[in-house]
Amino acid sequence: MRISVCTSCALGRAGFGATLEEALREAGIVAEVQGIECMSGCTRPSSLAFRAEGKTAYLFGDLTPEDLPDLLTFARLYAASADGNFADARPLGALRTKALARIPG
Repeated sequence: MRISVCTSCALGRAGFGATLEEALREAGIVAEVQGIECMSGCTRPSSLAFRAEGKTAYLFGDLTPEDLPDLLTFARLYAASADGNFADARPLGALRTKALARIPG
């Protein structure tokens, strides 16, 4: 799984990528976190995307540091999903309303 954090947005400029990477490692979730200059989510910053081979990709916006627990839950569920889709989005908490795009795998 690869997670891209927009470094043009406030959250990315504040070093959220490193915070997320450490939290993922502590939770035992295997993911590559990378900073991307601009993810074109400017109308709903801060942006972050999840991608994995053969899975639906997700772009989230309006993120704050308080979304970290929901992002960890998402990462855990995404890693466990065969195709990146979820039958029930309720466990995703506030991320349900922060999804900007779902891109078929």
